[in-house]
Amino acid sequence: MTTAAHPPRPSRAPLSSLLYRRPGLRLAGLLTAPLLWLVVIYIFALVMLLATAFWTTNSFTSKVEPGFTLDNFATVVSSPAYTATALRTVVIAAVVTLLCTAFALPLAVFLAKVAPPAWRPVLVMAITLPLWGGYLVKVFAMRVSFGESGPVNWLLAPLGLHGPGYSEATVVITLAYLWFPYMAVPVYTALEQIPENLFDAAADMGARTWTTVRTVVLPLLVPSILAGSVFTFSLSLGDYISAQFVGGKTQLIGSVIAANINLNPPLAATLSVVPIAVVILYLVAVRRTGALKNL
Repeated sequence: MTTAAHPPRPSRAPLSSLLYRRPGLRLAGLLTAPLLWLVVIYIFALVMLLATAFWTTNSFTSKVEPGFTLDNFATVVSSPAYTATALRTVVIAAVVTLLCTAFALPLAVFLAKVAPPAWRPVLVMAITLPLWGGYLVKVFAMRVSFGESGPVNWLLAPLGLHGPGYSEATVVITLAYLWFPYMAVPVYTALEQIPENLFDAAADMGARTWTTVRTVVLPLLVPSILAGSVFTFSLSLGDYISAQFVGGKTQLIGSVIAANINLNPPLAATLSVVPIAVVILYLVAVRRTGALKNL
């Protein structure tokens, strides 16, 4: 009686065998391209930006001269106009973040706990819809809306009111409109994961609704709020096109940087350090809270 011979196993190629035996090498091969992009393009550009901040511009030839000087930093710190612009930018970014949080919380409660389950995907898609449009298209739409003959003034005219026009308030509204989905989606996702019987359990323990929200629900939402605030705050801090379209005479730190890119690149690089430093400090503060560990 003879047994059927098993077909020979196909032999692996040398490279395939090597990658099969060494998962770490396989992972390194997959990460090589993105790491090269990160190091060569992003980090190198950031290092050059920081280095340029210590260079100077020849007042006669207008050419950038490499070197090392702190004059640009002294100019930024000692100039009331630059410090006021930087402070205004930080305040606007903070106000935009607070506005997004204030509107995201009740909206997330409605989506996660009140709206019918069949409608939730449609409503979430409606929230993220602004992200699908081009940035300039959305900013221009806000410019048209808040213009002198725009729909905002048209709606307020019967009440004897007038819209904010092109002003700092309109910049805040525009930035909140642009970055609101980055706050709403994380908060909604976190709220949706809270068990439905949480309020019932708290009520059985004698806690009222507001006490439950303040002591149980809000602490559970803090990580998602902080995660969303990182996006809304940093994106608002680096924006300047909105100020040009709907801000009137409002100047943000990005506007000053853009104005000096060709005239005085070292000074523009020095001004760029301001939002970078503020974002780094904000990220450090958020990390020190430990809330992001629970995401």
